[in-house]
Amino acid sequence: MIFTQEHEALRRSVRQFVERDINPHVDEWENAGRFPIHEIFRKAAGLGLLGISKPESFGGLGLDYSYSIVAAEEFGSIQCGGIPMSIGVQTDMCTPALARFGSDELREQFLRPAIRGEQVGCIGVSEVGAGSDVAGLKTRARKDGADYVIDGSKMWITNSPCADFMCLLANTSDDQPHLNKSLIMVPMDSPGISLGPHLDKLGMRSSETAQVFFDNVRVPQRNRIGQEGAGFMMQMLQFQEERLFGAANMLRGLESCIDSTLAYCKERRTFGAPLIDNQVIHFRLAELSTEIESLRALVYQATEQYINGQDVTRLASMAKLKAGRLGREVSDSCLQYWGGMGFMWDNPVARAYRDMRLVSIGGGADEIMLGIICKLMGSLPGKKP
Repeated sequence: MIFTQEHEALRRSVRQFVERDINPHVDEWENAGRFPIHEIFRKAAGLGLLGISKPESFGGLGLDYSYSIVAAEEFGSIQCGGIPMSIGVQTDMCTPALARFGSDELREQFLRPAIRGEQVGCIGVSEVGAGSDVAGLKTRARKDGADYVIDGSKMWITNSPCADFMCLLANTSDDQPHLNKSLIMVPMDSPGISLGPHLDKLGMRSSETAQVFFDNVRVPQRNRIGQEGAGFMMQMLQFQEERLFGAANMLRGLESCIDSTLAYCKERRTFGAPLIDNQVIHFRLAELSTEIESLRALVYQATEQYINGQDVTRLASMAKLKAGRLGREVSDSCLQYWGGMGFMWDNPVARAYRDMRLVSIGGGADEIMLGIICKLMGSLPGKKP
């Protein structure tokens, strides 16, 4: 993938925004368990960062997805995982289907204010009994006149405590599991919506996450995105952008683990010599750096194909799988070289160790990615290559 001067200008813009408005406050926000999401989103919107590949007619920049990947990669320089994840929910998880398939009325009501940073969104897919098993979700939206009446609950919903709207996946018929689901835009101030307490997570501490309950929540049927029953298909398409964003977003964080560990190992002396003089350490860091570059190449290849209109389910799943596993491998290996200092809560690699662990679970667990890849290879039982 070839980057232009415009790509590099966007990269600098994101980097300056992160260095000026986010990183100086990360420790404070991590300790508080939240960050001023509306304030940060308005600042990001002022730079055009919340609608990079969204239609110009609704306030976006109208650029191809390679620009979104550049931004995702640079958001990875934020010194925690929770804030870039919240941004990714807004840009690449709860709005792609709305931007692509939503009516002009829906896009005016929800997409334009999301791009402007005036409204915060969340995505309602996972449930207590249906995380990676999207087909098994139970939340239901039944028709009543011109409305849907929604009952059920959603779990692990990032941004939900401060969200203005949710892109909700719910069952709207008794058809087969892949044909009975619809995506519905739901204002979060609708009567009948309630939230559980903020979830106390291992990592991603500065992103607010909660369970959301729906008790006879009424929304107009016109809030449905696209055709009824097409929700599963549209959510699978949204997953492509979510997984590409997530993999790209990991790159700078992985490099930061390597860089900070390298600096520490040059400074720390044991048995009369710097730690880095141990060949096992500098060889291992070189090996991990090579793996990061391999992930970057995979992300760029998938992005290029996505821009050209190709189905990148296989490559996006591979990138998501590799990013999660490499996050665990890099953070664990680097933490080891910090010794006792690596076991301290405020150590940057320890934070990465906690935050990166989610990548192998959220947005489709590693096992789901492996199943998708196997299916597309034709290697599952009953499938021919």
